[in-house]
Amino acid sequence: MLNKKTEDQIEIKGKRILVRCDFNVPLKGGVITDDTRIRAALPTIKKLSSEGGKVILCSHLGKVKNGPNPGESLAAVAVRLEELLGKKVTFVDNDNVTGPETTAVVAAMQEGDIVLLQNTRFRGADETKNGEGFSKELADLADSFVCDAFGSAHRAHASVVGVTKYISEKGGDNAVGYLMEKEIAFLGNAVDNPVRPFVAILGGAKVADKLNVISNLLEKCDTLIIGGGMAYTFLKAMGFEIGKSLLDETKLDYCREMIDKAKKLGKTLLLPVDAVTTEAFPDPIDAKVETKVFAANAMPADRMGMDIGPKTVKLFGEAIRNAKTVVWNGPMGVFENPQLAEGTKAIAQAMAEADAVTVIGGGDSAAAVNQLGYADKMSHISTGGGASLEFLEGKELPGVMAADDSRRRLVAGNWKMNKTPSETKAFIAEIAPLVADADCDVVFCVPAVDIIPAVEAAKGTNIGIGAENMYFEEKGAFTGEIAPNMLVDAGAKYVVLGHSERREYFGETDEGVNKKAIKAIEHGLIPIICCGESLTQREQGITLDWIRKQIRIAYYNIPAADVPKTVIAYEPIWAIGTGKVATTEQAQEVCGAIRKLMIELYGNSVAQSLRILYGGSVAPANAKELFAQPDIDGGLVGGASLKLDFEKVVKPE
Repeated sequence: MLNKKTEDQIEIKGKRILVRCDFNVPLKGGVITDDTRIRAALPTIKKLSSEGGKVILCSHLGKVKNGPNPGESLAAVAVRLEELLGKKVTFVDNDNVTGPETTAVVAAMQEGDIVLLQNTRFRGADETKNGEGFSKELADLADSFVCDAFGSAHRAHASVVGVTKYISEKGGDNAVGYLMEKEIAFLGNAVDNPVRPFVAILGGAKVADKLNVISNLLEKCDTLIIGGGMAYTFLKAMGFEIGKSLLDETKLDYCREMIDKAKKLGKTLLLPVDAVTTEAFPDPIDAKVETKVFAANAMPADRMGMDIGPKTVKLFGEAIRNAKTVVWNGPMGVFENPQLAEGTKAIAQAMAEADAVTVIGGGDSAAAVNQLGYADKMSHISTGGGASLEFLEGKELPGVMAADDSRRRLVAGNWKMNKTPSETKAFIAEIAPLVADADCDVVFCVPAVDIIPAVEAAKGTNIGIGAENMYFEEKGAFTGEIAPNMLVDAGAKYVVLGHSERREYFGETDEGVNKKAIKAIEHGLIPIICCGESLTQREQGITLDWIRKQIRIAYYNIPAADVPKTVIAYEPIWAIGTGKVATTEQAQEVCGAIRKLMIELYGNSVAQSLRILYGGSVAPANAKELFAQPDIDGGLVGGASLKLDFEKVVKPE
């Protein structure tokens, strides 16, 4: 799950806060026909206004192909928003969105006031091409920025991404609102940290629309259900007769690859076994049609599959009802037609009845669930169709990545040369329920032979697995070394680099640590970069100079965008395994100095998003006091991480 700064973590009172909302609501004759997206933004707006913020709202509406026009104005949104809030909303009807008129209105705002700007798409390419000028004009209106428009998070537009650059330059915060936070939490946890069994359901018309989603979900779920029009290309790829059903001949080989991939990964891939068919596509779409059910692998040449049949409903329903996490994107048939909506309705009903976390991935699935009356039975319905689809593909969404990273506490165990594979599996099975409710990231960095069993044992838990070292080449004649791509394939997420024991016993250098860190980032691993001084260096008074040197070299040629993907661990060498612990003041002094150095190197926004850990005989007795320091974001824990009372380090009392 991504850790992003939220509106609860920024200064609000008296501040001008620009909020990017998703007010792209349907209008008919100037009347809003569905205000769901407006309602979804209310918690964020109410929070900022009630705490004394000067709230400046912006959004797009429609595609606006031919410049500003009254039919795509946000005027109706301002009226409805005012009704829902029970509070005055000032609408700035300025087709240029920004400029002297807007600036004057913002300048006159009092604490708690709410202003809505005109449709950002009225600025054309300035908005959609992420224009620097428009981005800066928006940033000039505000002190901080809150993005609460998940439905637009996959678009690198000025009001979503470009504005954050200029907010950061003047020291402001870029945070996510409550809606974005909820979307990230539900979709992120459902896909990356699901309670198992995890069932993913994909429907809709075209395989091409979900190529990467299918591949990504196969690696993460236990069962993948494929229905809708896209299922027939899979059935055809298996050699079955599908009549006139929807077929994408260019994707037959891809479907075969995915069928083989499911087998190799040991995943269950469920396809329709029967189908509700018609002679032709209904025109209009809700027209009455003659339907017949046929086996999905033997449809007559003159029929086309339009919905899943009763046997498939039973097959899919059993898998869903036995799941603990279900994610659904795409209907099972032409749900807009009542005669062809039974399959989609049955899936929604099965999800409603399942004792599971149920997440609807926006778009047609969300429309179907709402239309069929099951919306209130789901754990979460995403507001972003395209965004949720890209999220399920495993893509980084520009609007999410542009927000500042939050320094969520991290407690990482460094096992060193301890525990066999069988001991590893047994220990993780015991410790997992003890730390399941931890409000921090929990990681075990284990010996190389323990990585695969550790990953297997940690499946379905909140525990991440890392390695204790790696080499900076991907392959070659490097006997005894382990490549970053090997770690990724084994399931590792983190890697400890430059530990003092590696430096002392194996001659590792700052330059080598730098090479490894760059390669780890390149492969998507999170490097925990270690630094620390000896007792002699501390007594000579050169601790801070020594640490600064180590960090400067370790981060050489690492760009600012990659810094939040790393972790620094300060470990005074004289306190590792000795029972000695740096005082709270000593630990904070060095971690604070590291933060200041990173501000010098990368700027305040980047440095404030970087997690800095303390290591060196961290134990249940001192964890709470150490972790309470402003620049200590957790610990790299040695011996204490090998015992069950590690729980008390993760959740210090």
